[in-house]
Amino acid sequence: MIRTPVTDLFGLTFPIFQGGMAWVADAGLASAVSNGGGLGIISAMNLNAEYLREQIRLCREATDKAFGVNIMLMSPYAEECSRVVAEEKVPVVTTGAGLPGKFIPMWLENGVKVVPVVPSVAIARRVAREGACAVIAEGCEAGGHIGELTTMTLVPQIVDAVSIPVLAAGGIADGRGMAAAFMLGAQGVQCGTRFLAAQECAIPDCFKDKVIAARDIDTIVTGRRLGHPVRALRNSFTQEFARREADAGISNEELEKYGTGALWRAVKQGDMVTGCIMAGQAAALVKETMPAAEIMRTMCQETEMLLNGAATWVS
Repeated sequence: MIRTPVTDLFGLTFPIFQGGMAWVADAGLASAVSNGGGLGIISAMNLNAEYLREQIRLCREATDKAFGVNIMLMSPYAEECSRVVAEEKVPVVTTGAGLPGKFIPMWLENGVKVVPVVPSVAIARRVAREGACAVIAEGCEAGGHIGELTTMTLVPQIVDAVSIPVLAAGGIADGRGMAAAFMLGAQGVQCGTRFLAAQECAIPDCFKDKVIAARDIDTIVTGRRLGHPVRALRNSFTQEFARREADAGISNEELEKYGTGALWRAVKQGDMVTGCIMAGQAAALVKETMPAAEIMRTMCQETEMLLNGAATWVS
């Protein structure tokens, strides 16, 4: 199997992180990914420290392998959840939607490896100086909150800018994407959308069916006007959000209110009409549900085959 500095640094069989998807990345999915050889991630999302502590302890009951927590730094509970990560001495923390600098010393003091998700070279350099042991360079092909640069352009620039390992994220759902990430200089990948179709993922079957049925043009980005663009599958909710976003007569506050609770409705109620079905452009590459361990094993087998066979079509 594939061994990289990422597998060595985090004690993994596969150099694959599972994305910290809000309302999706719970202890069940995270432990399945970690037991399968990757790094499972629990999402702290917009919930409080009590929820996160419970999920961490459930994960520890289900796996003796390393796992991580994702802190969304724009959450009102980011500070208390960051303290829980330190108190529980979670092996790895990933961060997004903000700068983690003020929390990094506390995490490092408690033996937590810090791996921020970064959308730009400047932020990658900054977190590397502050003590991050690796970064996740996430392109705008990803689902959920995104930046502006594509994975193809972002990853090599960040690889050139920092001396710590870089994981690639955004648009990666099979061995072709993983092999391409390695050629760009990444030493591992993070996948979110692919794990939506993991058998251990607790989202409703109708959500999984939407991902599996997705075509190449079936995602849309909304929320740019609000300063936090989000990629999701097209449905009545996203179409109406886009219409309201283009209407100058609708205030940002009204737009924010319209979007509140939409992801929860999709994930927890199976509402495929008025819910936000967050998924990346790689949804069109997801063809079936599989156990998390098999997803990662298949990806790595495909990657090895492609890298070993490259000389047959490139001379």
